[in-house]
Amino acid sequence: MAALAYTGGKREINYYFSVRSAKALALGAVLLLTACHAASRRYRGGDTCEYLLSSGRFLGEKVWQPHSCMMHKYKNSEAKNCLIDKHIVFIGDSRIRQLFYSFIKLINPQVKEEGNKHGNIPFEDKSASIKVDFLWYPEVNGSMRQRIKSWTEGSVAKPHIIVAGAATWSIKIHNGSNEALAQYKINITSIAPLLEKLAKSSDVYWVLQDPVYEDMLSESRKMITNEKIDAYNEAAVRILNSSSRNSKAKVKVFSVSKLIAQETIMKSADGLHLPESSRDTNAMILMNVYCNKIMKPIDGSCCQPQPPLTLIQKLAFCFFTLSIVGYLIINVIHRNNYRKNKSCTDLESGEEKKPAISTPSASTLEMLLHSFCKLGLIMTYFYLCDRANLFMKENKFYTHSSFFIPIIYILVLGVFYTENTKETKVLNREQTDEWKGWMQLVILIYHISGASTFLPVYMHIRVLVAAYLFQTGYGHFSYFWIKGDFGVYRVCQVLFRLNFLVVVLCIVMDRPYQFYYFVPLVTVWFMIIYATLAVWPQIVQKKANGNCLWHFGLLLKLVCLLTCIYFLSYSQGAFEKIFSFWPLSKCFELNGNVYEWWFRWKLDRYVVFHGMLFAFIYLALQKRQMISEGKGDPLFSSRISNVLLFISVVSFLTYSIWASSCKNKTECNELHPSVSVVQILAFILIRNIPGYVRSVYSSFFAWFGKISLEAHMLVQSLTRAIVTEWRRTPHLL
Repeated sequence: MAALAYTGGKREINYYFSVRSAKALALGAVLLLTACHAASRRYRGGDTCEYLLSSGRFLGEKVWQPHSCMMHKYKNSEAKNCLIDKHIVFIGDSRIRQLFYSFIKLINPQVKEEGNKHGNIPFEDKSASIKVDFLWYPEVNGSMRQRIKSWTEGSVAKPHIIVAGAATWSIKIHNGSNEALAQYKINITSIAPLLEKLAKSSDVYWVLQDPVYEDMLSESRKMITNEKIDAYNEAAVRILNSSSRNSKAKVKVFSVSKLIAQETIMKSADGLHLPESSRDTNAMILMNVYCNKIMKPIDGSCCQPQPPLTLIQKLAFCFFTLSIVGYLIINVIHRNNYRKNKSCTDLESGEEKKPAISTPSASTLEMLLHSFCKLGLIMTYFYLCDRANLFMKENKFYTHSSFFIPIIYILVLGVFYTENTKETKVLNREQTDEWKGWMQLVILIYHISGASTFLPVYMHIRVLVAAYLFQTGYGHFSYFWIKGDFGVYRVCQVLFRLNFLVVVLCIVMDRPYQFYYFVPLVTVWFMIIYATLAVWPQIVQKKANGNCLWHFGLLLKLVCLLTCIYFLSYSQGAFEKIFSFWPLSKCFELNGNVYEWWFRWKLDRYVVFHGMLFAFIYLALQKRQMISEGKGDPLFSSRISNVLLFISVVSFLTYSIWASSCKNKTECNELHPSVSVVQILAFILIRNIPGYVRSVYSSFFAWFGKISLEAHMLVQSLTRAIVTEWRRTPHLL
């Protein structure tokens, strides 16, 4: 009764919630969100620089998230490349001095905060010709005005970046008097036009005053209250905005520091100065504001204008537009002709007939144009997500709940949609689709949640990627071994299936082929498998049937393949020479070199070989009827099955314990190519040895498995930080 109730409930749910209804709901959600974001951009403005300088929130304790855009974390080398031959000036009080030190530490982390606190402090990086100066002007007064005027009217070279701000010193030495505030307004009014004039040729930032933690202030600073600071900030904003309101040159008000300070000032050592982590965040924001438009980092969408369309992108847009127009025209003509023919037939027969339910059959051209229409709409959505500024973007921030709760959701759904398999062979099509499906969903959650920062999760995801490549070796070897089809048609068919979507993405997104690294990886491995088996002598199952010599010849080929893999993995120079020849270099270079491709290939270098070897052993055992694959039957005898299951479970758990105890990713990645096969084989045996487990599969996961390659491209296209994160720290996935 319980089983019947479960089956009935499942059918009812499937009736109301099918793949078709899920697609309709997803499309409706996308259209609604697109309309909402477009309206938000229209009425609130789309200047991400403005958002970066004025708004945001903390993700956790230290990660600052600007409103609607992503910050890039600049390395020292990137900061130097951006600021080469630049002169930057910080002018103001002790708080600006703190910001100055945090900024120059982005260029040279070895800098120490020492020297005259109430004096000018120079810094120079001769290797990149970068000059950064701190000028001690604790008050907005005539002296500060004279210094700024020397840049606008004198012969002194103008700095490329000017960061200014002061107020707390005036509050302190004048005991918070209203007369001091009035004088501050007069002084900043006289300085504002000079700053506006500088803004025509330089980037000028006015830093608003951070709040203080009044309970921690010393007696000599008790007059510096948040009420006074707010009054000074209000005056600065009003005067600077009114000065540059009708001018293209604008002094940028750096107000986000106030928001950061409100969350962190309690950790201040004296109640006045920000803790180091907050100062570093402010410095990184400044670096993003100035450098993102120059360096154009993939994971730094703040202050980056939408990239101009290339000629190829324009041609692609025209092609998809013409496809849509052509499809609509042909569809209308086709349907009109169908109605006319039907009306003529009805009139000639002289009988009154009911309207026909069937629709006219589509021509080949119409079906082709219909497919291009759908592809064009999908690519448009991809472009809006990845290359346009329509949707808000956010940096990844990992929490255990953001990763494990969605995993539980999909696990429940996968178990709910359990069905019997059509065949019960090891790694049958339904089972491999299920395997690829749940792995793809887990990888999608992994990328979106930023789980690469959590080492145990990272190592297990590395096994999932290796399992994909294992299936590549297993599947292609099985096909060539059983079918013996080494024709050009088969090769072109596989290459087209693997690469069509990626080539379209490269065109539409203006990305290099290596950006979508996984497809180049499986493509190259397919060609390696093909070359290994197709080269003379071609050894296939029919030829090797009952002949151990042919089996030995095949094993010799596999040993030669393993030797080549081992040689290339430890000879970076030889590997790079192979892939540096044109046209291979155009496909496998990223940022002018093939190092990333070599690293990516090396990370899972043995697993395809393991997949080929497993396929050979399995097919040999199957041919000799040494395994039982009947429905409900264990794969081996009860004793052997129990022993293998015990070893598999122990191996599975041992690998997980080892992966969780790794000290760092570099050490783990060194061992990963050799040991990942343990986890993969353990999973295969656990999944296939018990007959009742081998006889069922999850149709939910299998559906995703059928589009796993497309889903993987979706992950890489819509999670923008992946490649930059990998390039910045090569041991990340």
